[in-house]
Amino acid sequence: MRLGIFSDVHSNLEALEVVVQAYESLHVDEYICLGDVVGYGASPNECCEIVRKMASVVVLGNHDAAVSGRMEYSYYYDAARNALDWCVARLDPDHMAWLKGLDYVYRRDGICFSHGSPIHPEDFEYVFTIEQAADLLPHLDDLDPVNFIGHSHLTKSFALAPGEVNEVVARRFGLRRHRKYIITDGSVGQPRDYDNRACFTVYDTETRIFEYHRVEYDVEKAAQKILDAKLAVNFGKRLFLGV
Repeated sequence: MRLGIFSDVHSNLEALEVVVQAYESLHVDEYICLGDVVGYGASPNECCEIVRKMASVVVLGNHDAAVSGRMEYSYYYDAARNALDWCVARLDPDHMAWLKGLDYVYRRDGICFSHGSPIHPEDFEYVFTIEQAADLLPHLDDLDPVNFIGHSHLTKSFALAPGEVNEVVARRFGLRRHRKYIITDGSVGQPRDYDNRACFTVYDTETRIFEYHRVEYDVEKAAQKILDAKLAVNFGKRLFLGV
């Protein structure tokens, strides 16, 4: 089965629509979203509508949790907190109820899907450095063979074995049987790896081959909608830079 795995849409309709189109040529059997459908961008309802129709599995992201009242976000910096307040005021009740019901983690056939670290997924911990991946070694027996995460908006992958962690830097790679993997799937709507193209991924469960994909979208339109909504200017500017 070919899984289309994506996350961190962050209310960026222009990016999401292009990703949906790009997936059509990749022969995907099922779509899975790793959270943060909302936040930062100006199209939360439209993005929720598409993701709900598209993905058979959606796990809870920290912005989803904040908007739906499932976590405290008063400690967020002003611009992020204001964006969440803006989203709360505009999100349709049906989409709000959907976010309230999302699970933190989903497991199937030796694969774990979560927004942050698969260890205590409700804490939304980051895993994007080799040191953070090494912190998971004491929990190696508790990890599923393959773990897909979002959250950092980066394209970082790590292979773990007893006493050993290696970063996997290829954009397309096969998963070895005697390793456990933490694979971050980048971001559809807010890339932060200095590549402003929308990022999405495909994993083939038969061949065990994983691949990153990138696609250009109308960044200017997405950024202008953020400005028109009077959200923080930086949320629009960073779309051009991919940071």
